[in-house]
This record gives sequence, structure tokens and C-alpha cells, in this order.
Amino acid sequence: MKSLKLYLIVGGVLFLIYIVAQFNRPKKIDWTTTLSNKDKIPFGAYILNNRLNDIFKGSKIITYRQPVYNVIAEDSISNSPYLIICPEIELSAADYKQLVKYIKAGNDVFISAQYFGRLLKKNLDISTEYLYTVQQKNMPVRFLNPALDPKRLYNIDKGIGNIYFNSFDTLHTVVIGENADHQANFIKYSFGKGSLYLMSNPKFFSNYSLLNTQGAAYAATALSFIKSTNRLVVDEYYSQGNGGNASPMRVFLSNPTLQWAYYIAIFSLLIFVLFEMKRRQRIIPVIEPLSNSTLEFVTVVGQVYYEKRDNVNIAQKKILYFLEYVREEYQLKTNKLDDEFVEKLTAKLDIKRSLANELVNYIKYITVQDRITDHELIELNQLIEQFYIKSR
Repeated sequence: MKSLKLYLIVGGVLFLIYIVAQFNRPKKIDWTTTLSNKDKIPFGAYILNNRLNDIFKGSKIITYRQPVYNVIAEDSISNSPYLIICPEIELSAADYKQLVKYIKAGNDVFISAQYFGRLLKKNLDISTEYLYTVQQKNMPVRFLNPALDPKRLYNIDKGIGNIYFNSFDTLHTVVIGENADHQANFIKYSFGKGSLYLMSNPKFFSNYSLLNTQGAAYAATALSFIKSTNRLVVDEYYSQGNGGNASPMRVFLSNPTLQWAYYIAIFSLLIFVLFEMKRRQRIIPVIEPLSNSTLEFVTVVGQVYYEKRDNVNIAQKKILYFLEYVREEYQLKTNKLDDEFVEKLTAKLDIKRSLANELVNYIKYITVQDRITDHELIELNQLIEQFYIKSR
């Protein structure tokens, strides 16, 4: 009991030291691209979510965590620009059909993603590509509108401007922006009375970019192409998923403080269970080990043979077991007990030839006897036992 308490105390102290070390350890920067308005990591979109009213003054910001079809068809939104900023987007056929219908009604839709999915690629003939360079070159971007100073380049590190459209329908597309290599990164499609804006560099709207003067200016200018109305619809579905799937455990594990509280509770519960189990454990009954009945069996069998006085049967069985042992252990044929067998037996076992000759000859003698005395049986047993000892 005392030793268990000592182990628990030492374990608890070490665990507390580990927790303190974890809390005071410098946190690694998470460079994951989430573009979630809840994330304050470099490539989250927390700043954008809090500064949208500075760009769309007077507009009511409405967020949705549902697919495009559900938002437009079921919630019946109208006369509202639709903003989607995410790492990648994959629209369904129903989503795309409803989105085109919404744009034709005179609404603007702005989508910024690194990958636009199979359906947009098929219907709009667009695809994106990442510019890989040996020296990790950061590609500057610019706007082509004469009123926006086409000579001004916006250059952010971390490869934020390195994704461009390597394919798009030039007959139905207006290029709004491009990189320094004249590769389009910001394009516009017209559907009826509205417009679809596509940008291949969503990281320009991340926290990291908006904390940079050039990045903030580029993001604000790009969003200014959207027509301003009394309401702006902001998508969270393609960056965070369906809001109905969030579980309480996800809330706990996403918050470092709650996460550590959860781990401490589990650890404390484990210590309590172990301590209580040790204190209230029932007395374990002493179980006698199973006795080895092999010796008793051999004694009984030997007694039976001895009382029957069948020395011939006993001698034959001993010879049979001996020859079987020679065959199994030394791979020697025992059908002929001649000089050749003696020679091989002597060579294999490295025993004296005299012992091998005496044993083989005695086996031949015993084999042909109709009656065997106790002395002869004892002599045979001694020779076989001597062979076993010498062969080890």
C-alpha cells in the first residue's frame, strides 16, 4: 500500500511538471491553410471576418454553413452578393445549377480557392496550377484595370500569389488580374445580369496577408469589384463544413485550455480507479498447482509389467524405443544391425567402438531369446543407459 501511494505521488508530481512545461513551451506556428473565420493562425480568416464591414459599409453580413443549393433555394436569398473563400471547392450539379440561376438574376458571386473542383472545370473550362520555383520565388500580382494602376505590383511572401489559371475560356472570360508572368489569377464570367468572380489566390484574404500593407490593399481592391448591397452572404461551409456536425468533444479539443482540463480529468480518474482497486481488492484464494501425474503413471505401468514378469515384452519395447531414438536423433537406418551400422553409430556419436559393438551384439542376442532372465534384462537396460550417457 505504501509503495503504491509513493508511485502515485511521484507520478502525479511528474505529470504536473509535464503540464507546466507544456504550458510554457513556445507554441509552433500552424501554417495549415483553413481560411476559417474562427482561426487566428496565419492562414485562417479571422481578420477578414471582423473587417468585412470596413469594405462593405452599411451591408449586413450573413454567414451560412450549408451548401450553395440549400442557401439559395431553401433560404430564398436575393439581391445579395455571395462570398466564398476556401482552400478548395467542389460543387454538386444542383449547387452549380442554382448558383448560375442566382447570378443570372443579377447577383454577384465571388469565389476564391486554390482548386475549383471538377464541375467548374467542366462547365467553365478552368483549372489552376501552382508555380513551383527552385528558389521559392514569390510571384507578384496586379490588377489590369487602368483605374487601378496596372504597374503596381502586390508581392507577399509564402508563395501567396503563386497560383494561377492555366486554363479558362478566353471567349467568355474577362481577365481582371494577373501575375508578373502575365498569367491570369483573377477572372470574371458574366451570366445574365450578374457576374461570377474567380480568384486563384485565396491566401490573400488570410490573416497573414491582411496584416501586410500590400496584402490588405490587394484584398480590399479585389472585393471592391462586388456590387455593394444592403446584405452580404458569406459562406463558411467550404472552409468549416456543416455546422450541424460539430460535437462537444470537438469544442473541448479545439481549445487548448479545455483540452488540458480534459486530459487532467482523465488522468485523475485513472489514478482514482487504480487506488480504489488496490484498496478494495478481495483476498485472492491460494490455488494449489496441478500435480505432475507422469511419474505416478510410469510407476503404475512399471509395477504392472513387473508383476506379470514378462521380461521378453519389456526387453523388446526397450530395444524398440532405443532404435527409434537412433533413427530420429541421428538419421541412421536400423533395419540391419551389422558392422556398417556400428561404424556409422561410432562416427556419428563419437563413442567407443567397444561400447557400440557390445550394445549391438547384446541387442541381437536378446532379440532371438524366448525367455529372458532378470539379470539379462538389467544388463540390457544398463548398456542402453550407458549409451544415452555417452552420446550426450
